[in-house]
Amino acid sequence: MTDSIWTAADRLWEASRSGEPCAPVRDLIGGLGIEAAYRVQEINTERRLGEGRRLVGRKTGLTAKAVQAQLGVDQPDYGMLFDDMAMPLGTEISVTAVMQPKVEAEIAFIMGDDLNAETLTSADIVASVDYAVAAIEIVGSRVRGWDIRIHDTIADNASSGVFVLGDAPRRLSEIDLRLCGMVMERRGEPISVGAGVACLGSPVTACVWLAKVMAREGRPLGKGDIVLTGALGPMAGVEAGDAVMARVNGLGSVTAFFTE
Repeated sequence: MTDSIWTAADRLWEASRSGEPCAPVRDLIGGLGIEAAYRVQEINTERRLGEGRRLVGRKTGLTAKAVQAQLGVDQPDYGMLFDDMAMPLGTEISVTAVMQPKVEAEIAFIMGDDLNAETLTSADIVASVDYAVAAIEIVGSRVRGWDIRIHDTIADNASSGVFVLGDAPRRLSEIDLRLCGMVMERRGEPISVGAGVACLGSPVTACVWLAKVMAREGRPLGKGDIVLTGALGPMAGVEAGDAVMARVNGLGSVTAFFTE
């Protein structure tokens, strides 16, 4: 592993600890391929685990064409979800809990089985998901001004922040994952609209991609894991005092409240 990969990991780690955004890391690893960015992510994943944090799931990022367009990339990525990233529904979230926060509305899967194979199909995913809920992910960037490209966001744990899960679980057979519409409002005003089809064609497709990659990388999805399948529409900024509600057809609503 090259020194530049460790330097990039240290840069992002220090930003997360200090609360001061850093310069992009693509100057260090941009010429080394996507795998180098995931190595940076893995270094800081191991650091978090070493501090006692627990891995509770994974996320797919950059699944919506609208979000890809916002960030100038053309492929999905993945990140790790830790226990302290899960915000209980109804609690207030400090805007300082996530650096440069933005909100996305998503569908989350709660897995009912282990998925440790690279030959998974959509049928395997449908059979293995225990239930789905509406979710709001509060993404953030340790990189100053969201000046990111694909290497930066992958290295930065897919720009993960925190997330809120809804409390109206549904079996996949009870909802239309592709055509379920989403509206996200901030202080009662619509800020993002979309549908399940915006997430790589279907949240199930996003989960197939993620499960295969996780099996290959040695961090397979397990029973009880949370999977944030990806944004259903464009992300939007958030400030203290905002109340953000996302409604997903068939899955009810989920709300996130933000304070100083």
